[in-house]
Amino acid sequence: MLTLHDIRVWDTGERIDLVIPGTDAQRYFDEPGAVSDDEFDASGLTVAPGFADPHVHFRDPGQTYKESMRSGCAAAASGGYTRVLIMPNTLPAMDGKPARPGTPGADDVLAAGARDTIDYLQHYDATHDGALPARYDLCVCASVDRAGAQATDPEDWRVHLPGVGDDTKDQYQLAHPVTAISDDGAAVPDAILDQVLANAKATGLYLIEHCEHHDSGIINEGPVSRKLGVPGIPEDTELRIVTRDIEASRRTGVHVHFQHVSTAGSFEAIRAAKAEGLPITCETAPHYLALSDEAILTYGVMAKMNPPLRSEADRRATVAAIADGTVDLIATDHAPHAQDEKAAGLEQAPNGIIGLECAYGVCHRVLVDGGYISEQRLIELMSVAPEHLMGHTPTDVAGLLNTSSRCATKRTLDLAAVEHPETVDLAILDTSRHWTVDKNRFHSKARNTPFDGWQVTGLPLATIIGSRLVFSRIGA
Repeated sequence: MLTLHDIRVWDTGERIDLVIPGTDAQRYFDEPGAVSDDEFDASGLTVAPGFADPHVHFRDPGQTYKESMRSGCAAAASGGYTRVLIMPNTLPAMDGKPARPGTPGADDVLAAGARDTIDYLQHYDATHDGALPARYDLCVCASVDRAGAQATDPEDWRVHLPGVGDDTKDQYQLAHPVTAISDDGAAVPDAILDQVLANAKATGLYLIEHCEHHDSGIINEGPVSRKLGVPGIPEDTELRIVTRDIEASRRTGVHVHFQHVSTAGSFEAIRAAKAEGLPITCETAPHYLALSDEAILTYGVMAKMNPPLRSEADRRATVAAIADGTVDLIATDHAPHAQDEKAAGLEQAPNGIIGLECAYGVCHRVLVDGGYISEQRLIELMSVAPEHLMGHTPTDVAGLLNTSSRCATKRTLDLAAVEHPETVDLAILDTSRHWTVDKNRFHSKARNTPFDGWQVTGLPLATIIGSRLVFSRIGA
């Protein structure tokens, strides 16, 4: 049992004693020197609902040399995340089609006794020796094999939706439903957009759109691309998809969620759509808040991503869109790659960086330390809003106190005594801790980050799922 004395509740400011009954024996891991069974002065700490990330790539099945479900979920828990949404660019793709022997990644699926990738990921706990230290939902492909030629058939994946045949599902299927549709990594092509939207509307899913498309280019088009002599990607490659999909949402009423928005023009279009009352939401990522395309000159391939880092003016517009509420949430786009792949040079290296284990610190440094938003608002952007997007209810700490604790000068919240302990997911945060990002201490398999060596503020110290510790660095 771990008792955290005098901890602050994130949204009310109340000081309480938080009693955590123990660790989740199957999921728990920690850092050297951490405590999980003690009395601890937590007067400098904050308890908040666990973070949620609706945009991660765990490369499992098919590319587990980059990341696996286990290493990805460990990275999530280390970063204070209790829930993630797995994007569909797995191998085989998450389209509901049976795995075909001999195709990339199919051996992983078939060796686990699974029919397809959705089945494989839903039953990962059962076939890979133990529960993972993060909850996760699944995102189905918009097109077959994510090839963009043919929309997926809902009959191939409808059974995996929440509320469909739940009385016949096992505990693993119930725990990991399909909750969104996307071809993340590429925008849905014009030719199949209407069918994909019809599929989303018929099944109640929202469309997660990679709002950017280009057929050439390496980094943002501008002075940096010209200085380096590499092909540039114009800013309007993002805006064209944003305006197209806003019109499609207006026409169909389908909720469209735009990923990793990065340009001032896109934010203006999204503001107007929201003012009109359209079902539009959007996210941005820590790297678009903290870096501009000038970072390519310092970090090279570690700052190569898609959409590319944009101009300093666009970076400032992204921060402003957070401050004025245009951005609904922050997601990492956690994209692991092997070191030799990133070492291939600017033109050949794959796009993307990892982000789960330093997202809170980077965002805190830029947004809270920078004076743009409050501590509470950052937690809303990283926890409350993404949970709601994914159709889940974030843990209400104040609500638990009001139903589970007697009124006193200082109340105690004993997680063993709450009415539904299995639903309580929390993060313990040191909001003022100054620390240095060290990629070699990450729990992810990957090391592709431009933030290595950065001085940041705000560190998740513990992660709680179902009222029990799954990760701790308290006291370490």
